[in-house]
Amino acid sequence: MTEQQTNGRPVVVGVGTTEVDSALEYAAEEAVRAGCGLHLVHAVHLMPDGPRGTLVPQADLDMWGRETLDRAVKTAEELVAGAVPVTHELRHGTPVEVLTEIAATARTLVLEHRHLSRVARVVNRTIAGGVAARVHVPVVAVPSGWKRSGGSPVVVAGVDVPERSAEVLSAAVAESRARGAMLTVVHSWAMPVHYEGVPVEPAEHARWTDRSKAEVRAALDALGDESVAIEAEVVVHPGRAIEAILGAAEGADLLVIGRHDPLVPYGSHIGPVARAVLREATCPVLLASPEASRHKAQPAGISGRHGS
Repeated sequence: MTEQQTNGRPVVVGVGTTEVDSALEYAAEEAVRAGCGLHLVHAVHLMPDGPRGTLVPQADLDMWGRETLDRAVKTAEELVAGAVPVTHELRHGTPVEVLTEIAATARTLVLEHRHLSRVARVVNRTIAGGVAARVHVPVVAVPSGWKRSGGSPVVVAGVDVPERSAEVLSAAVAESRARGAMLTVVHSWAMPVHYEGVPVEPAEHARWTDRSKAEVRAALDALGDESVAIEAEVVVHPGRAIEAILGAAEGADLLVIGRHDPLVPYGSHIGPVARAVLREATCPVLLASPEASRHKAQPAGISGRHGS
């Protein structure tokens, strides 16, 4: 199959120096499902000369990079089994620089992250978060060792402020339909500040829960697809968003969340909930494209107390 026979932009996988098998498995399935190419990229970054740098010839770094890339290409070709083309390239630069540049021609960017140590988490989170803060395409972070569950497929969407979650909900709906999966929308809420330290009656607690669920349902209705609002499961929790999202995503095929902190400019960094989810999630995490209306003024409400 030639590149012209596929549907537009490829699924791009960032190939690092550590495990990449889980990312390749996820990306290969996505490419075959979409009928698009699978493109593998490895970045080679030359450390500066001097006592604080690593004196390694560029030719040796390139050779090791090609060997790493060749191994990944072989695995990718076995996974797609000729259904779509597998292409690859070696680029010079930091991983964030290279992946940010190539994302302009990608359908989706897939990366793998590890949970082996705090240092490894920080390094990989920096790459995934650094890229996600700069690009406009979906970014998927796949945990090392992840395997798709054998049960009924489930896609979970973590929603922060429902009326500003069109991009997250649209992405989650599209992903659930592509997989024939059940869609679960998770939202956490907090009582207004003046309730802090004051005992809350069960009836008042239920009222705020119902209000939060209605806000999520309204956001689903706003997508203009009646079947989505009817079929999706909506789960609302009081308390911190991170625990609610991670709990609902246990065993899921995919978790879809927003990526940017609504209080800072686009391109600076991803939000605190997204950072925590990337660090702890046991399933692939799709960081949806930033919402176009994110800079518009939004009405104040209980939902605005959690950033993602």
